[in-house]
Amino acid sequence: MTSPARTRVPWWRRIDPFMAAIVTAAVLATVLPARGVGVPVVDWASKITIAILFFLYGVRLKPSETLTGLRHWRLHTVILAFTFVAFPIIGMIMRVAVPGLINEEVYRGLLYICLLPSTVQSSINFTSIAKGNVPAAIISASMSNLLGVFITPLLAIALMSTTGLHLDPSSILDIAVQILLPFVIGQLSRRWTADFVLAHPKLKLFDQASIVLVVYRAFGQGVRDGLWQRTSVHDIVVICAVIAILLPLMLWLTWKVAAWLGFDRRDQIAIQFCGTKKSLATGVPMASVMFPAAQVGMIVLPLMIFHQAQLMVCSWLAGKYHHKPEEWFEQKTR
Repeated sequence: MTSPARTRVPWWRRIDPFMAAIVTAAVLATVLPARGVGVPVVDWASKITIAILFFLYGVRLKPSETLTGLRHWRLHTVILAFTFVAFPIIGMIMRVAVPGLINEEVYRGLLYICLLPSTVQSSINFTSIAKGNVPAAIISASMSNLLGVFITPLLAIALMSTTGLHLDPSSILDIAVQILLPFVIGQLSRRWTADFVLAHPKLKLFDQASIVLVVYRAFGQGVRDGLWQRTSVHDIVVICAVIAILLPLMLWLTWKVAAWLGFDRRDQIAIQFCGTKKSLATGVPMASVMFPAAQVGMIVLPLMIFHQAQLMVCSWLAGKYHHKPEEWFEQKTR
């Protein structure tokens, strides 16, 4: 009996709509950036949506679950160490490893990737597809985002100054008002707001729309300040080349270190996927708040490329693990 032919999915259905919207916003800002009275309108709309976005992040994240899940503290510690220690160290080494090859503006964007927290949704999704430890992934990814709201700005203040980009003191107040305060209010209001927000998953569309708006604002400001005149084909090639090394390196390191520490295969998978992801959803609005408007476009450009690369590579890797026999998951890793 012949098996039914596989349905071929059209290429356009394989495109991530969110990523397509982000690219469209960047292109639109390049062709039609906000001008005149439109500039303050876009700026204020962006600031308001960022505050609402982090309020919603605060509502969605459950601190009680995070605290309960801390009993698997070794796994969570390893993931957080990769996210907020190993990545930044490698980001700093980047500059020394290839002196003269990476200019300051490109390096800032690459370093910024290394300072960001993990994603939540894709870390959990890929861990689930790969038959990894999903509960651990949920806790670690959530914890990473929870801590990232505080740690990423501190890392940026400490490390981005080494690139010649000094954060204006007023940006610290902006971080507090636009990011930390809404996030804390969201956490404190969960008793009254969580049921409504969690019962309306379409609010995720607001998350995505706000990030698209921030990208439009960032690239629009960049265009007005000569972003594309400052960005060469060489810069794009360097960004892609560094990401092509950075992502596989971190995937390999997380896997090997987790094995060396004696974690089983399901934990290894959670460590690998949660420890290597970097959040576009958190990174773009944070950059818009922390850095001078003229610099944001160039800072988030490497992050946009990294985001697409991690989706493609981790999708392939999760599928590879998914088809492993059950015996493979039970094997000792040391």
